[in-house]
Amino acid sequence: MFIHKTIGLYTYEPSYETNCSNLLMGQYLCLPPDIDPKTQQPRSCQKNNVAKVLCKTIHGIICKHGTGLNETMFEKDIDCEYTNGYSYETALLLSLFLGMFGIDRFYLGYPAIGLAKLCTLGFMFLGQLIDIILIALQVVGPADGSHYVISYFGPKLTILRKNNDTFIMPQDDW
Repeated sequence: MFIHKTIGLYTYEPSYETNCSNLLMGQYLCLPPDIDPKTQQPRSCQKNNVAKVLCKTIHGIICKHGTGLNETMFEKDIDCEYTNGYSYETALLLSLFLGMFGIDRFYLGYPAIGLAKLCTLGFMFLGQLIDIILIALQVVGPADGSHYVISYFGPKLTILRKNNDTFIMPQDDW
């Protein structure tokens, strides 16, 4: 709570100065992102799966080292899924009906595997069956690393990956 002190005709209100990145939830309010209805992702979504939204600090907090807009406005990064126009439904339908000719892999940007499937009739239909499962589970996505455009807010597979930066919590012995 800030205490207002009146000095003469002027009201003096102490303010708190901090770095924009140190603000906690509740110390700022962000405008909702501009959502593209086609991809259902923010229009400003970049290839690193981050979008920027404009935020304003609450009354009495001054943000240092902002984007130069003013002392109370700054940009904040939010998570998003970068899409490059590859439709999930199209990839799945191509895999179902034309997967034996490798059209699904050509569509997703894997020409070598598409050519191998074309020459071997979808690896004797076994490769087509495997690709139907992999595309349906969203394990195989576009070759450029982008996400599928899914035209509904239904269930979506989130793949958790483990790498060298993953912290493994030690288990207590009984």
